[in-house]
Amino acid sequence: MSDWLTTHGGWLWAILGLLLIGGEMLAPGIFLIWLGLAALLTGLVVGLFGLGWQAAMLAFAVLAIACVVAGRLLTRRKGEEPDAATGLNDRGRQLIDKVFRLEATMTGGEGRIRVGDSSWRIIGPELLAGTEVKVVRVEGSTLVVEKA
Repeated sequence: MSDWLTTHGGWLWAILGLLLIGGEMLAPGIFLIWLGLAALLTGLVVGLFGLGWQAAMLAFAVLAIACVVAGRLLTRRKGEEPDAATGLNDRGRQLIDKVFRLEATMTGGEGRIRVGDSSWRIIGPELLAGTEVKVVRVEGSTLVVEKA
């Protein structure tokens, strides 16, 4: 049995890699593909160096970690912090850096602006009606503004 594993070990890893990549096609989540790539690379290493099953398992573990980390770095959006919200379904975040005109004077550092067909609560310096304000950040459902 161990002779058979040693003889066919590289091919078994390649088959496992293809099965994992195929599994990614059936249940997409961009995770199995990296494990499949690690299995394919393990098959290549086992085929080139004739590693035993213990060394092959260790090589797969190291390559799996490396492939998952590399995949995470490759699929992250440019300029995006890890695990940061993308702004999808977060209307307030989409308004950051946009400029609006105050319809009413802000009193007590609070007011409202009209964005499309909705009205947003804003906080910032006391400003007169007609002043242009820029959204600088979002605190809950309140927009923080400054004079544009």
